[in-house]
Amino acid sequence: MNFRVVHFCFLGALCVSVVSAFSLEREAFAFANYDLNVQVEPEQHRLAVRGRVALRNDSSQPQKTAILQISSSLDWRSVKAGEKPLQFVSQIYTSDLDHTGALSEAIVSLPQVVVPKGTFELEIAYEGVVPLNTTRLTRIGTPEAAARTTDWDQISSKFTAVRGAGYVAWYPIATEAANLSDGNSMFDTLGRWKRREADSQVQLHVNVLRESVGAPPEIILNTAGCRRTSPPEGQGQLVGAECAFQPLGQTIPAFVIASYSLLNRGIVRIHCLTEHKSIAERYAEATDKVLPLITNWFGPPRAEAQVVELPGSAAVPFESGNLLLTPLGDDLKLAQISLAHALTHAAFTSPRPWIHEGLAHFMQALYLEQTSGRQTALDYMGLHRSAFLDAERPDFAPRSEDATDHSLLNTASEELYRGKAMYVWWMLRDMVGEPALKKALAGYHPEQDKEPSYLPRLIAAQTQRDLEWFFDDWVYRDRGLPDFRVASAFPRKMLTEGYMVTVTVENLGGAGAEVPVTVRFGGEVTKRLEVRGKNKGVIRMEVPAAPREAVVNDSSIPESDTTNNTFKIQAEDSK
Repeated sequence: MNFRVVHFCFLGALCVSVVSAFSLEREAFAFANYDLNVQVEPEQHRLAVRGRVALRNDSSQPQKTAILQISSSLDWRSVKAGEKPLQFVSQIYTSDLDHTGALSEAIVSLPQVVVPKGTFELEIAYEGVVPLNTTRLTRIGTPEAAARTTDWDQISSKFTAVRGAGYVAWYPIATEAANLSDGNSMFDTLGRWKRREADSQVQLHVNVLRESVGAPPEIILNTAGCRRTSPPEGQGQLVGAECAFQPLGQTIPAFVIASYSLLNRGIVRIHCLTEHKSIAERYAEATDKVLPLITNWFGPPRAEAQVVELPGSAAVPFESGNLLLTPLGDDLKLAQISLAHALTHAAFTSPRPWIHEGLAHFMQALYLEQTSGRQTALDYMGLHRSAFLDAERPDFAPRSEDATDHSLLNTASEELYRGKAMYVWWMLRDMVGEPALKKALAGYHPEQDKEPSYLPRLIAAQTQRDLEWFFDDWVYRDRGLPDFRVASAFPRKMLTEGYMVTVTVENLGGAGAEVPVTVRFGGEVTKRLEVRGKNKGVIRMEVPAAPREAVVNDSSIPESDTTNNTFKIQAEDSK
């Protein structure tokens, strides 16, 4: 009878804990420090982690409960404080921050209250398997084959590649649920996590236990702070690496374990599968074609870039830190575009994603312009435009009253801080010119970028132009996109040869831009016109023959609607 009472009380306490978990502040704590020993057993698909984490209370309230989350394919073994076991309840928590579509969540009762900004250290242990898993994508309708090209993370004997939060929660995190089918939920949740963890210090000790003999595999992580470690005496099948992320910044810690051939070009290290060594050599040669452009803009690269081959030609590339994971193919143009991105990161860094990633994508477009012409570059940029147009729809991304939540400064959407930011850099170059923009970037120091106006001030110093309106519309706030239309075009025959055409452009959108306006007459004449959001602008252009049409925008500025960009000039209007 007593046993039943005790058992009932335990179950009751457990139920109360689980129920109360739904009202917990899952994002109360940030992880200020990680010091983890990670053991990987590729043949068993297994991961085992032991170590310490320092939690920081970022909420405004004292906290007595902490949430620790890992992939649902992993199991919590212990949580301690000062070597004393702590009570915790483990449960599955649905979230698309992991490729399984769920997290294994430990709800930990802390031995003392942690005040706001206070810290508390825990000793943790967990383990399990990391097989290839496409659950989060297939359950929203993605075909299995396509899902495998995106969620390729796995631990296996032939190839191991595991990305961090947002792909596989192989290190502890603490977030609210993220849902791929719920608008920007995934980006917003992951973005909050990245911002809270930006100053975190990460120490990793990664060991690989092999059952097979032969040459040891490479262990590659996406940070420059790595060194190979020797196995302890008597553990010849154990290879390891010690790595540091100080601080974590926007990097998503990832590791790769495989048998690679290495091509070292000094500024780029290319890790390829042995059978693709000849392709990797062509990649290495492509470096020589891309490097002059990067050096011209930013000077010589300050760090090494690492290109690591993904098996499978359809695998979606991944880039974070100094690491680019990508299939190696025969398309040298694609290789050069990829290297332009990787080398930009090696030469120029910023703590702000819209600068760091936007510039890398801008340099890809710039390389295409240099080698194939402006239209080819604009076509490439257009491939990114459709991806972020959805994120700019008012019904897709609700905005706060001052429109800052989804601005380039704060967004966690890759479509925005990569694609939209690329357009911002392109527009800036068109407005201020390459020499002024290069000089402004030469004066940029990431450690001094403490406020949003830092970069705009550098640009203003080189141009003597007040571009505050531009940064306000495109960076500081989310004003949406422009919507230009040619409201009218009136030609007038001049006393001398030719025509004077007066073109009125209306911007129906909320963001302003300096937009190219073209009058076609057999040939064409183009000038630039500044048109603010919800405003009109007028420009006069001389043409040598009767004009046929007026066109606003050459695709260099992303718009919400491009169907109204052309205005036909009637023949009688040109008499």
